[in-house]
Amino acid sequence: MISITAPQLRGRPVAALCLLAMLWLASAAVSAQPSGAEAPADTPLTLDSDVALPEGLWPPAKIVMPAPSVAVAPPEPLTPPPVKTLTIMLDWFLSPQHAPLLLAKVQGFYQKEGLDVTLRPPADPSLPAKLLAAGEVDAALARQPLLHLRNHDGSRLVRIATLMETPLNAVIVAGDAASKELDALATRTYGYATQEGAELIVPLLVPDSVRQTDGYTAPRNVHYSGERELRQGNIDIMVDGFDHALPTRLATDGIATRVIPYTELGLPVHDGLILMINGDTLNERKLTWQHLTAALGRATRWIAQNPKRAWQTLIEAYPVLDNSANEAAWPALVRRMALRPAAVDSRRYRRLEAFLQDRGITDARLPTSTLAADPHAL
Repeated sequence: MISITAPQLRGRPVAALCLLAMLWLASAAVSAQPSGAEAPADTPLTLDSDVALPEGLWPPAKIVMPAPSVAVAPPEPLTPPPVKTLTIMLDWFLSPQHAPLLLAKVQGFYQKEGLDVTLRPPADPSLPAKLLAAGEVDAALARQPLLHLRNHDGSRLVRIATLMETPLNAVIVAGDAASKELDALATRTYGYATQEGAELIVPLLVPDSVRQTDGYTAPRNVHYSGERELRQGNIDIMVDGFDHALPTRLATDGIATRVIPYTELGLPVHDGLILMINGDTLNERKLTWQHLTAALGRATRWIAQNPKRAWQTLIEAYPVLDNSANEAAWPALVRRMALRPAAVDSRRYRRLEAFLQDRGITDARLPTSTLAADPHAL
């Protein structure tokens, strides 16, 4: 109990009156007790009376409140979203044509989309589509004609992005054959590195009448050695050489070349470099493909806005690309890059299907929906 005596209130008339008013109102519940003994219930209160206040009427002098737990210990860290790992097989050994894929990695665009991407060059140019069809890699690069040929062979591959909007390959004629007319090239020696080179381009250059003669030399698969074979004169024509780089490299040795674009052979304009996936994964992993194409789009736009800076960043990250031929080809490659990689030009796929059927290369036309898709439209 807390005791307050009248002398303690002297000199504080306002406080005294307030206190006495409170005591009067609480008189039914408050017991006036003398120190050490209980006073009679009818004893009148005076200014000299000792007054006992019930415990808890006044708040304690110091209030202690427990601190919130967040002030004692930091909050639990947020769990980052799971990172999706992807393996993409390139169509060729490392080249500036792969810049969107390479710089998306260097600039951290994959990471921002929650992806961990590994890029693998193939041991042979014919492998990427085969490994993709077998499920050995998540995605692979190729050219649009190969996509059509593989799907007509029973594979279920789907294009989800375009990296280069126009063909990178062309017929490269070297040496003394460079000045010959197109019809005179039928009897020359040919080399190829891709399936479409052998099955599509060679038949457009060499008529059946020539291929059926005894003196006809069948084209050879030169794999990655097309440049060396041309230099040594082992072949006269590379049917699927890179027109942005191969002539420049041969010119350093004084070898004249003639570039024949595929359009001169009647082949419709098509996507020069595409990213393919196994069709079985198109819908079940659509979020992954959306994030991947978003990263590629961001990388391509950054390259287009900063071509010189992009080139410096590229060769600093991949010094093997730093040579005069690649540097000379860089501006042309930047102009060919697709600024909207995921978007599909359906007309190109319909035209190429019609061309293949009209030339008797395929029996029927595949619908564009089975060949190409925009992951963001799924």
